[in-house]
Amino acid sequence: MSSAEPTEQTGPAVRDPGRAPRPATPVPPPAPGLAESARRLADAATTSTALVADALARIEATRPTLNAFRHLRAEAALAEAAEADRRLAAGERLPLLGVPVAVKDDTDVAGLPTHFGCDGELPPAAADSEAVRRLRAAGAIVVGKTNSCELGQWPFTEGPAFGATRNPWNTAHTPGGSSGGSAAAVAAGLVPAALGSDGAGSVRIPAAWTHLVGIKPQRGRVSVHPHHDAFQGLTVNGPLARTVADAALLLDAAAGAHPADFHRPPAVRAADAARRDPGRLRIALAWRPPLTLTGAAPDPEVRRAVTALAETLARLGHHVEEARPRYGLIGLAFVPRATVGIAEFAARHPEPALLDPRTRSALRTGTRLGGRVVRAARAREVRQHRRIGALFDTYDVLLTPTTAAPPPRIGTFDRLSAWRTDVTMAAACPYAWPWNVLGWPGVNVPAGFTRAGLPVGAQLLGPSRSEERLIALAARLEDDLRWYDHRPPTP
Repeated sequence: MSSAEPTEQTGPAVRDPGRAPRPATPVPPPAPGLAESARRLADAATTSTALVADALARIEATRPTLNAFRHLRAEAALAEAAEADRRLAAGERLPLLGVPVAVKDDTDVAGLPTHFGCDGELPPAAADSEAVRRLRAAGAIVVGKTNSCELGQWPFTEGPAFGATRNPWNTAHTPGGSSGGSAAAVAAGLVPAALGSDGAGSVRIPAAWTHLVGIKPQRGRVSVHPHHDAFQGLTVNGPLARTVADAALLLDAAAGAHPADFHRPPAVRAADAARRDPGRLRIALAWRPPLTLTGAAPDPEVRRAVTALAETLARLGHHVEEARPRYGLIGLAFVPRATVGIAEFAARHPEPALLDPRTRSALRTGTRLGGRVVRAARAREVRQHRRIGALFDTYDVLLTPTTAAPPPRIGTFDRLSAWRTDVTMAAACPYAWPWNVLGWPGVNVPAGFTRAGLPVGAQLLGPSRSEERLIALAARLEDDLRWYDHRPPTP
């Protein structure tokens, strides 16, 4: 790491539910993709200093409109870019040498606090998380940390600590959450790709609502150290990017275990999988979500988009038919693990009174459900693997909507009680979280747009350690649909 001190810059705490104002300064052109950036650097067609400076300029210009970042490392990132340029000129080559990326604000970056969406003063992290260490080892330059809702609980990225992060496709709407800052930053072309985390869909949901590829890898694929087993095993780190190849490249760079990690799946080669023919697959299309007691069903526009994507898969030669996974009462395992995880993080906050009342409610619930209850919930996972995994005796991949609804408007969840927030988000996002209980991989792919121009997505889900198959299938869809040709308006 450069000896230059990180420069902390914090976005405005604005809670305006309408459209954001236009930027006061022009926004530079969008960033090239991750792989394209690496190619240009290796070919001496650009410099890391230029790429990083442009990324920082885009981030600053879009603070009033998108508010995607909580912290920037402007001085340190530019110093690291200059060093990357020296290494490139000397002939050194690494997968991401000199390429700017972003990480979510639940991820430790040395010298910056890890607020994780919370208000208050926190000390700077003393060391990088394992995922950041691996990104740096691949040559990437972390330009900053993106906004997350408080402790990653909700499918929106808003809060009194930093304001509202907005969707570049329509700034009156949320980009989703909790990796909403990462999604907004990538969709708007502020950075080529970003790392998020997914404990109940928090990579896949914002990817769906911002027209991105988002990969939730197998539990343990990307280390969550220093936490080892974040949110009782629900949460994993994963990439967001505009293309499958870029998401796979970032996944390969970040993947790997810390010596203290509990989960250590064998390595995969995601970038190779993105160039591989998936073969003819048996695909189950499931519309019915697990039981949430909300009567959740897909919005007609979501159903139309996912149906069209299923028809594309059939046209490409895959066998697609409707099926029903046997989810059972999987929510009884999810709720204790999620609330205990929130309680564990919330208990570390030095000023608990600053936490959202809904967070404090979850803390109380999690405290009650700790110990024997959460151990019993985790013990059910083996039976859940067998019951839900029986689907993959017949099918290779499960296809579902990523969300039941298009992205809500900014402010939709304001002033809701903890209970109403949970019910509202369960109705909008009932499909993603079971795969966090199982610890298995899933990939969001763009499924198109509503008539109002809002993005929606579909998720490709597989059994344990099936990332390579899912990535290969997503890449084949991308070749046909070319979703990367569609960009949001300049923010």
